[in-house]
Amino acid sequence: MSERLGGVVLVHDAVEKILNLKLIWVDSGYSGPRFTNSIAQLINAKVEVIKRTKKEFEVLPRRWVVERTFAWLIKNRRLVVDYEQLPEMSEAMIYAATIRLMLRRLACNQNFS
Repeated sequence: MSERLGGVVLVHDAVEKILNLKLIWVDSGYSGPRFTNSIAQLINAKVEVIKRTKKEFEVLPRRWVVERTFAWLIKNRRLVVDYEQLPEMSEAMIYAATIRLMLRRLACNQNFS
């Protein structure tokens, strides 16, 4: 299955959860008018392709956000390897890791005086 078709299937399956989504950033693997039109028909969201401008390494706008988030999640040993048999359990582990991260940040910002 191509990346574009997989992206459309993913959005189709999650359409109830992402109705208020207005913009989707994608890499060049998802470029093309058919993908953009399919997403627009499903959830009426704009698709913006983040393209490289140079051959050598460069930090792409918005893409680093995804990489940084993955790095935060991987700090939880349970998420390093996908041990779960059910996707719902993997999703629950991601929620737990995110909640843990938010609670740690909130606790660090508290003034106990």
